[in-house]
Parts: sequence; C-alpha cells; structure tokens
Amino acid sequence: MAFLDPKEQLERIKFGVAEFINDEEMLKKLKRSKETNTPLNIKLGADPTRPDIHIGHTVVINKLKTFQDLGHKVYFLIGDFTAQIGDPSGKSTTRPVLTREEIEANGRTYAKQIFKILDPEKTEIVYNSAWINKMTPVDFIKMSAQYTVARMLERDDFTKRYKSGTPIAIHEFLYPLTQGYDSVALKADVELGGTDQKFNLLVGRDMQVAYGQEPQCVLTMPILEGIDGVNKMSKSLDNYISVVDTPKDMFGKTMRISDDLMYRWYQLLTDITAVELEQLKKDVADKKKHPREVKVNLAKFLIKRFHSAEAAQAAEDEFNRIFVDKGIPDDVPVFELPTADIPAEGLGITQLLVKVGFAASNSEANRMVQGGAVQLSGTKVTDAKAKFAAAALNDQVLKGSKTKFTKIAVK
Repeated sequence: MAFLDPKEQLERIKFGVAEFINDEEMLKKLKRSKETNTPLNIKLGADPTRPDIHIGHTVVINKLKTFQDLGHKVYFLIGDFTAQIGDPSGKSTTRPVLTREEIEANGRTYAKQIFKILDPEKTEIVYNSAWINKMTPVDFIKMSAQYTVARMLERDDFTKRYKSGTPIAIHEFLYPLTQGYDSVALKADVELGGTDQKFNLLVGRDMQVAYGQEPQCVLTMPILEGIDGVNKMSKSLDNYISVVDTPKDMFGKTMRISDDLMYRWYQLLTDITAVELEQLKKDVADKKKHPREVKVNLAKFLIKRFHSAEAAQAAEDEFNRIFVDKGIPDDVPVFELPTADIPAEGLGITQLLVKVGFAASNSEANRMVQGGAVQLSGTKVTDAKAKFAAAALNDQVLKGSKTKFTKIAVK
C-alpha cells in the first residue's frame, strides 16, 4: 500500500498519547517503511488476567487501530506465559498466579473482544509461550544477564516495596525481562502500553539492543477517567462502561458524562483527528452544535462499535422516549437501591421517595403523590399505596417535582 507522509503519520500516531519515545527514531522508521513499502511491526501485549474489559482498557487498542489504519502490521500478543508469572506493575504485593485453564479461557475472550475494534484480517494474534517455552535454561540465564538488580529496583513499585520491607519474589524480575524478550521475538518497531507499563516497555528497548536489534519506540496512553469524570475508570468504583454492556446502558451512561470529559472520550476512544476535534469544540463554542447532540453521537459511536448501527439508533430512540419527550434532563444522578431494601411484596412509592431524599417523611411523600408531582419514567404515579418490585424499579427515572430527578439502580 501507499503510506502517508512520515510526518503526517507521526502526527496521527502521537495524538492523545501520554508519552512517546521518541520522534527522531520514529521518523527514521517511518521513512524507511515508506521507501521500502514495508509496514512496521507494532506490538501490544495483554495478560489474560480477567475475562472481560471495559472501554477504559480499549484506549490503547484504539491507538493500535490507528497504526492498523496507517498500514502497519499489528501484533496482539496474549501473554499466556507471562500471565503465569503475574505482572507486578503498580502492585504492592506479589500477584497470584493464574491456572493454565483460567489463562486459556480469558485469552479466548480477549481475542473475541479486540475484534470489536481491530480488523481481524489485519491483526495477528500471537502467544508468547510459542517462543519462551522453547528457551533452554541457558537461554534464560543469557536473558537474565542483560539486566541488573539495581536497574530492576529503579522501577517505582519495586523501589517502594524494597524500602518498606515488602517481599519481592525473584520470579517477578522475570516479568519485564520476558516481556522485553517478546519484542526481540517479534522484532517490534513500536510497543504500546498504559502509563503504568513504561518501565517494562523501556526494558524491551534495552533487550533488543542486547540482542543486536534496533530499539523499539515506546508509546504510552493515558488512563481514561470514568463516568464521574474524576477517578480512573474502574469496576470497583462502578464508574465504567463494559464492552459487553447493553446498548441502552452504554447510551445512558455516556449521556451522563460532563462536556469536558466528552471531548477527552472523543480523543481517546474514537477515530477522530486532532483537526476534527478542534473543529468540534469550536462548533459547540459558536453554538453551531449543541453539547447534547455531540454527546449523542459519541454514545452512538460506542454502541455501533461494540454492537451495531441498528442498536445505536434504537438506544437513541429509547432514550428520547424516556428523557427528551417527557422533559427529563440528560444528567440525572443515579441512586443505588440495595435489593435488601425492597420487600418481597415490593417497595412502596412513599418509602421510595423518602429513601432517595425527595421527601422527609412518608406523610410528605404521600402529599407529593396526591398532588400529582410523582412520575416513574414519565408515567404519573397517583396511588400513594403503589408498590414496585425490583425489576420494575431498576433503570427507571423517578421524578419528585419539576427539579427533582434520580435514576434508580437496583444493586
């Protein structure tokens, strides 16, 4: 294929990255690639330590797609060998070792999920056990000789554990070494990772030099903030969107993010260019586009990517039916209602109003119902004795007045 101008490629590659090492080396690689009409080898490794991923995990996969779109060869490396060691990056203790069965099951799930973003025809999935299992004890000793203990202790998490007296097992030092050797095996020109992977990616550069190869360039992607706009997207904080969430949930969660976060999600999760993003911001500032419209398009992009275009349109139609047509604001706060708080016969509407803070007492809640102020997802509730089961409350929007709205999430 005909490659774009190297400088134009570099601009697209660096858009949205946290750190890139380095421009001079990358331009040299890109120029050689264009002159010889040979794609670069781009590597992204992932240990199959969990069965599914959220969209925060896809930030680096989205950047991998950029390289794919530019015509380069993408290697998605599943670390079935390194997962048996356990990556200690950012951990204060030794990570538990997964069983072979867990690794294989998670690896199959990963392979399926990445193709919601990457082109399977242009992606080569590799497993590092393919070459590491063939290494002899002498090969491992030779590999280990390329790094010193002092260098290993430069890594922040190792340093903290060493100073605090927290044990560091010898096998943990093998993790960055074997990850680095993966780059040697693949003759990687570029390796991608999250910001917490920087040390390991740099080890890859050193390992390549030790084995007589040109060092890879290193690209780290920033951590994506969750729906709350403050904390890192995390399942434990319940501020995430899973790639297997329903279209309805994806749409509703995306519509809750702030306008500022919306632009960051566009940058890190879509294929928008730097020029297009600046134009989008300008259109909103000039009131040529409403933030809500821009956010809707973001939600539909995500749903189309992980589901289908039809699902994206259906989710928008459903959202409009519940929120827009019935005058419910987009940014409705979520109230988590434990299932233990819902009796078998259902939770009374007055008790619900008190729980969410719309009324100070059952009598006040009763007056709100009698006055016609209470609605559940646009349907007026007129019976103060009405009771609702968990299924009837989950994902519904409760309205207590013209300004009081909350979305019920039964947990």
